Amino acid sequence: MKEQIKLQLKEKGGRIDKVLSEQLAKYSRSQIQQWLKEDLVTVNGAVVKANYKTKPYDQVEISIPEPSTLELIPENIPLDIVYEDQDVAVVNKPQGMVVHPSAGHPNGTLVNALLYHMQDLSSINDVIRPGIVHRIDKDTSGLLMIAKNDFAHESLAKQLKEKTSLRKYVALVHGVIPHEKGVIEAPIGRSKTDRKMQAVIEEGKPAVTHFQVLERFAAFTLVELQLETGRTHQIRVHMKYIGYPLAGDPVYGPKKTLKGNGQFLHAQVLGFEHPRTGEFLTFEAPIPEIFQKTLEKLRK
Repeated sequence: MKEQIKLQLKEKGGRIDKVLSEQLAKYSRSQIQQWLKEDLVTVNGAVVKANYKTKPYDQVEISIPEPSTLELIPENIPLDIVYEDQDVAVVNKPQGMVVHPSAGHPNGTLVNALLYHMQDLSSINDVIRPGIVHRIDKDTSGLLMIAKNDFAHESLAKQLKEKTSLRKYVALVHGVIPHEKGVIEAPIGRSKTDRKMQAVIEEGKPAVTHFQVLERFAAFTLVELQLETGRTHQIRVHMKYIGYPLAGDPVYGPKKTLKGNGQFLHAQVLGFEHPRTGEFLTFEAPIPEIFQKTLEKLRK
């Protein structure tokens, strides 16, 4: 059954897509624009477009269509499996690959590849995320732990929650960081100005990032970062917050930046206690070729 949203606008005027994205925080502006394109939004009984200028007391009705079910299809996508046993696997995700399917990315994801390459995956998360215990952004490369059964999933998720697992990243940032290391402790939540972005906000969730300088260049710094918490876009938001945004970051970085395939951020080291044996396993993945070549150019 379609969901109906009815509301009366009390605020000052503005484009309806912008006004609705501010009032309906759980929906993105692009989602609202899609509904407007599909004539699912009426104002005072008439269908309107995204550029309609709202007026106080406008009566808005939205008919939200039923979500289409995503079909999970195993796909023969090459996968760099660093480690695998009956309980867990570690994969080195390439830059540009989405972790799990969504409306915008129904296939070609890490999950589609896992379903092809592995017989068993945990089912604790929803059906769209079998085996996925934690995720990294599409344009971030590097190591991810995969749970092959629910027993392993519970153990790995608990380690993440209790901060006993090890996650180290390497990133190239704009600017020259003067001090050798530091800790960024600043709460992160959804940005108040752009719903697609995260930001440091007072009422955000606690977030802690440790960083250490590895190498300095004329206008950039190579840093190692260790996460204590796992907020969405945490490293990207925290480094921007302290004035050293990630190179190549299309969302949080400056327009004039290094050419690449998105942010220069790589999940290099991953460590966790094996759910069954109790042994602490540590894995390391080399940085991608484009990252390595960029560093070589900067050194010259």
